[in-house]
Amino acid sequence: MMRQKLGRSTRSIYLYLAFLSLALHLLLAFFCFSILQTACVPSSSSSSSSSSSHPKTDSEHRQSLSHSSSSPAASSSNKLPTILQNEEHHKLNSNKLDRKEKDLLWDATERENTLTGGLIRKVKGWSKLEALFKHPLYNLPPQSLQDDDWLLRVKKNTEHTSDKESEKGSEEGSEEGSEEEEKEDSIDADGDWESASEEKGYDKVSWTTEVETHPPWLRFHLGISRWELYDRKDPNLAQLTHYLARQRVLGAVQKTGGTQLKLLMSFPNYGQALLKPMRQSRDAETDVNLFYFSDFERHNGEIAAFHLDRLLGFNRIPPVVGRLINVTSEIREITTDHRLSRTFYTSPAGNVCFYGQCEYYCSAEHPACGQPHSLEVSLAAMLPDLSLAPRRSWRSPWRRSYSRIKLAKWQKDPAYCDTVKQTPPYNHGTRLVDLIDMAILDFLMSNMDRHHYETFEKFGNETFLLHLDNGRAFGRHSKDEPTILVPLKQCCSIRRSTLLRLRLLSLPGFRLSDVMRESLAQDPLALLAPAAL
Repeated sequence: MMRQKLGRSTRSIYLYLAFLSLALHLLLAFFCFSILQTACVPSSSSSSSSSSSHPKTDSEHRQSLSHSSSSPAASSSNKLPTILQNEEHHKLNSNKLDRKEKDLLWDATERENTLTGGLIRKVKGWSKLEALFKHPLYNLPPQSLQDDDWLLRVKKNTEHTSDKESEKGSEEGSEEGSEEEEKEDSIDADGDWESASEEKGYDKVSWTTEVETHPPWLRFHLGISRWELYDRKDPNLAQLTHYLARQRVLGAVQKTGGTQLKLLMSFPNYGQALLKPMRQSRDAETDVNLFYFSDFERHNGEIAAFHLDRLLGFNRIPPVVGRLINVTSEIREITTDHRLSRTFYTSPAGNVCFYGQCEYYCSAEHPACGQPHSLEVSLAAMLPDLSLAPRRSWRSPWRRSYSRIKLAKWQKDPAYCDTVKQTPPYNHGTRLVDLIDMAILDFLMSNMDRHHYETFEKFGNETFLLHLDNGRAFGRHSKDEPTILVPLKQCCSIRRSTLLRLRLLSLPGFRLSDVMRESLAQDPLALLAPAAL
């Protein structure tokens, strides 16, 4: 009798332990599946080429994460993705890096728990946007940059020799000239650039090597590095946007090139901005039957693209702000462009309109009109002049076919990415995952018109991609366009930090739509007209 009771209790214990073990294994499997598994399943050829096309080197500052089905051994190891220390393109001390990765890993794990019913820790007094930018994913240690990693540099000493001194070419006077030059440089080092311009409207300025004397647009140019267009934490970013939104307009001419109407605006301290006017109502959606480029460019698309690029942590779109422009006093009356001035007219409703001269939509049937003089526009900070910082234009491998009959190669070949990976510059470095970053950005803003991209020539192939010309973004908000993500689907590779940021932005406490609205609410145009953006 005693033995039977003991046997029953033993079986009950075994049964309980079996159920407990099964529950733990199921919980562990579900957790690993939610963390590591993706919908992207590459072919065997793609996965093998992906692993070989991105060699890991000490100098590489960004890496891709190729995803495939995880094996049981991988699941039992319970290893979570970590943030690469080279996201900010610098070499860190290994101990500091380990601590940083552990912190980010712990934070990412806590965030992932919300997907299974956990609670998000909220910091009191922070908005979602503030909390996002406080997150470790947006606060990696600053990169260590060398002199060659800056696009432009201010010379510490300038030449102050006279014309006669510069004409001295004899070897006898060379030593004396150099000594005199050093003395003058030590005395006048602060007078690097002076302008006593008598041109109408321009300010008399004196810029020195001291940053405080530089106008915001020049600080922006001097802040461009090999790995990003600007530093999000740079206080000059707020000064630049305020400058674009408030600075007095000195000149306006139509910018050459491109397919649609845009103006080049000049300011008194020699700064410039690219203007795109409001051409249609904000809630107007692109007709689904139109071709890729058969629509107006949107000024608010340029504004929103800058904010989205910043929220994704890319920092590759020049700062853009919205502004109300007086069409009469700030364009028509001050322009020196006769071709532009001839296109102004007053509509039957009493509004001042113009349409300029360009390849598409520059006609009296497609004008930009004030209400009656006030017009919403976007103003984008100009990049350094091409004579100072040449740029190279690259044709995108996933460029759409602009023929209404033929298909592009990537539309016909599912393994097209394997060919791209073997083609320079995509066979080395981070260019491919940079392109995939750009595809993700374009998908989120429904931009199907990314046929080219640019880089600064000075940095060669080891640099970021400029995300320029986003006027066709946000044209269709009611329908996603999955073909924009074909580079991601075919290559099945993504930068790890991009993946983790996307996951973070999908959580309730950092939802992308919420932080996007909050960020856009800070635009000067939204402050002037709250319903504008």
